[in-house]
Amino acid sequence: MQVDFYQLGGTPAEQVIANLAEKVLATDGRLLVVASDEAFLTRLDRMLWDHGPTSFLPHGLAGGADDSRQPILLSQSPDAPNLARNMLIADGEWRDAALAYDRAFHLFDNGTLEAARLAWKLLAGREGVERRYWAQEDGKWVKKA
Repeated sequence: MQVDFYQLGGTPAEQVIANLAEKVLATDGRLLVVASDEAFLTRLDRMLWDHGPTSFLPHGLAGGADDSRQPILLSQSPDAPNLARNMLIADGEWRDAALAYDRAFHLFDNGTLEAARLAWKLLAGREGVERRYWAQEDGKWVKKA
């Protein structure tokens, strides 16, 4: 399984999430976006309805009747009723449940930097886990490790 750590810089988390979600959908994948803050998920829900002038990212907030049909599911829980094999941790709080997925995206900012460093260290040498670290330089994501 692959864990991609994304250190947020000047780009809002919602935009990074939308870009990653778009890439997952382009490969016919499904995505579970997890955050403990319900207000954040509500803002993200609104933003994904109008990601861009020509794009819509099909998604839903967890707890609805159609959770299993959602290509992108926004949830406070790491369980994926939409059968996603990709999990995006949007709030910087590492969850070991991510290790049950094929790929995890762990977004963090300066406020959650120390927790991300700890998660990075805890995953080092873990069998079957490949870690990658990404940071923004001049508006582009650059693989640092």
